[in-house]
Amino acid sequence: MVEGNWTRVSEFILMSFSSLPTEIQSLLFLTFLFIYLVTLLGNSLIILVTLADPMLHSPMYFFLRNLSFLEIGFNLVIVPKMLGTLVAQDTTISFLGCATQMYFLFFFGVSECFLLATMAYDRYVAICSPLHYPVIMNPRTRAKLAAVSWFPGIPLATVETTWLFSFPFCGINKVNHFFCDSPPVLRLVCADTALFEINAIIGTILVVMIPCLLILCSYTRIAAAILKIPSAKGKHKAFSTCSSHLLVVSLFYVSSSLTYFRPKSNNSPESKKVL
Repeated sequence: MVEGNWTRVSEFILMSFSSLPTEIQSLLFLTFLFIYLVTLLGNSLIILVTLADPMLHSPMYFFLRNLSFLEIGFNLVIVPKMLGTLVAQDTTISFLGCATQMYFLFFFGVSECFLLATMAYDRYVAICSPLHYPVIMNPRTRAKLAAVSWFPGIPLATVETTWLFSFPFCGINKVNHFFCDSPPVLRLVCADTALFEINAIIGTILVVMIPCLLILCSYTRIAAAILKIPSAKGKHKAFSTCSSHLLVVSLFYVSSSLTYFRPKSNNSPESKKVL
């Protein structure tokens, strides 16, 4: 539908990895399908096992269940459509479908930032105040912490997605990505987006930096407490309870930073897809 000098877009075309040869796309499909299935199976097993085994009803495994549920949601939002673009060349996505995908991408991304910070706080209490740990991290408190971790994603995702998709699109509907991420969709807007971009940058910095600072503070205290442990075995045991969480935090923040916080001159769409 033409309105004035712009065209209302009813669907988008995901460019995905269309620049790559068909053979490489097929290899990518098999690789990502395997990783996708392992991810869904692994996280589902974590949820089922930690629910079924009474020995795993501690706060640490409660938050781990939340993280597994979040990771399942994250994968369901992005990967199935990406696999479709690779194997069936199903590259179209409706306007509403694109907005929905972006909404849940924002929601799960923000929730993961805060949930990782909550898990760091849980490890801090467990190591620095082991005698008071069961009292501090009682069922009511950990339920509140989980709710606080999940909630910030709702208003941010609602505002960002509604604002972005209220802009007019100029008829060019090719999104240079394998999912509806904000930057490539924003490039298709034919209006002044300066205010939106400033708001998005400020929001992203706050969402990333606040949890990151909480994680750094928690692990600074944890490191100081571990160094005070006299035995090497005790230090190793204390550190081992944090190592997997540190690995997840590192992967999440390093990949996010490389994708979204590099200067534009060094930030090509193809490199973002790879990351």
